[in-house]
Amino acid sequence: MLKRDRAKFVLNRLNELYPETPVPLNHKNNFELLVAVLLSAQCTDERVNKVTPALFSEASNAHDMQFVPVNTIYNIIRPCGLAPQKSKAISGLSKILVEKYQGNVPEDLQALETLPGVGHKTASVVISQGFGQPAFPVDTHIHRLAQRWGLTKGKNVKVTEHDLKEIFPQNSWNKLHLQIIFYGREFCTARGCDGRVCDICVTCYPNRKSSFKAQKP
Repeated sequence: MLKRDRAKFVLNRLNELYPETPVPLNHKNNFELLVAVLLSAQCTDERVNKVTPALFSEASNAHDMQFVPVNTIYNIIRPCGLAPQKSKAISGLSKILVEKYQGNVPEDLQALETLPGVGHKTASVVISQGFGQPAFPVDTHIHRLAQRWGLTKGKNVKVTEHDLKEIFPQNSWNKLHLQIIFYGREFCTARGCDGRVCDICVTCYPNRKSSFKAQKP
């Protein structure tokens, strides 16, 4: 099976399995989305959704969050891990949003990437899920699955993102990145599938004899 055929199969199969793709991080506005995505780094969405209600009851916008003491933020988000860095980043980006953007989250990838604690992946999620702009956020899970399915040989998430954008239509990116995450969690986990178990892996590589070792980003 050629790479373009594998990509077509993956897209069709994921559309069958996940016709709807609700955003897994609970939020009511783009500021809350930005903070939730920041918190999700090296943390599960489930855990983030447990701590954000208390955080957003303190402040659900940049104007209010800038006045919440860093230590208060820290104590609320501590279960998410990396709390010292994340609490400072949330406080810092809130001040910058007020100073530079009237408290609004900018609808610009490069502007988002200049905010404390906001990398390319986080900015891409906000752009795609918050503003509906085409983006293909790639985390380590998507990177691993894309390699298993023969969609990239990228040794890091930057190359993998480029390769996925090349083989999938732009109008599928925002939905597809969530579909891959959902599928990975349900059928193609790091321990549950070694490239020879789940439906997509088997279809893409029916003759794979040994377990597939993905290049770590």
